[in-house]
Amino acid sequence: MNLCIYRIISLNICAHRLINSIFVPETTDRRWFMVMEKITEAASLYDELEKKTTREMLEELKVENGKVILAVQRVIPRIEELVDRAVDRMRQGGRLFYLGAGTSGRLGVLDASEIPPTFGMSPTCVVGLIAGGDAALRAPVENAEDDARQGWKDLVQHRVNARDTVVGIAASGTTPYVTGALHAARKHGILTAVITGNPGSPAAAEADIPIEVIVGPEYVTGSSRMKSGTGQKLVLNMISTSIMIKLGRVKGNRMVHMQPSNRKLVDRGTRMLVEALGIPGEQARRLLLIHGSVQQAIEQFRGE
Repeated sequence: MNLCIYRIISLNICAHRLINSIFVPETTDRRWFMVMEKITEAASLYDELEKKTTREMLEELKVENGKVILAVQRVIPRIEELVDRAVDRMRQGGRLFYLGAGTSGRLGVLDASEIPPTFGMSPTCVVGLIAGGDAALRAPVENAEDDARQGWKDLVQHRVNARDTVVGIAASGTTPYVTGALHAARKHGILTAVITGNPGSPAAAEADIPIEVIVGPEYVTGSSRMKSGTGQKLVLNMISTSIMIKLGRVKGNRMVHMQPSNRKLVDRGTRMLVEALGIPGEQARRLLLIHGSVQQAIEQFRGE
């Protein structure tokens, strides 16, 4: 055999083994690697982007973004299952964990961080974890996502238990930080789900509820911060909002448990109290500031 060909074959075999060892927990069926379709890395439907006018790019991006809504529509039954099962656990004291790396991790942390001010829940109710820790929110942390054990270690630091729900977020569906955490969580009897942009991924194989938001190739090839990230954000909004409504954190269509942490929110809460109780604005404002939320102010005013 030609020596060059032999070396190429040897290198390919070594690379295959290395990738398997990095991306797949030892207990995961590794046959996925040979059959998985990586749509998130498929070539863009557009080319010579640098030659396009601003209007051409924006029109094409609009077309591609429109595909995200359709992809989310197709996974609503899966989202529904996750919401209902997570709510059952949270009513028993369970929590919701988001876990991801890079853009996916940042989106999870963003959604989790909005829960306390919007719905008045404890910051420990919905927790966002990102590979590399909080430093990775602003800058990449080298190799953080490649540690298949660290995700579970991060969960353990929060004393994760069988009442909790762990939602992995990984556009590729191959992120070791996410896949390893899902594998360990499931092994410990914890409900798991994953939001991914590829079908049949190893992360999906480790999840009780795989949510595969297939948005197609990115406008800039492989840039999953685009359509894949948009799809993840939409799904996260749907999950957290639905859960909070079912947990009683919304009345009618109002955020009655929001934290009045700035002038805009104080004014909004005051108007809500004026409407609900029929009292003067200044009295409503005082009640809100004393009791800390619209709901608490209403209950105290009515003696409930």
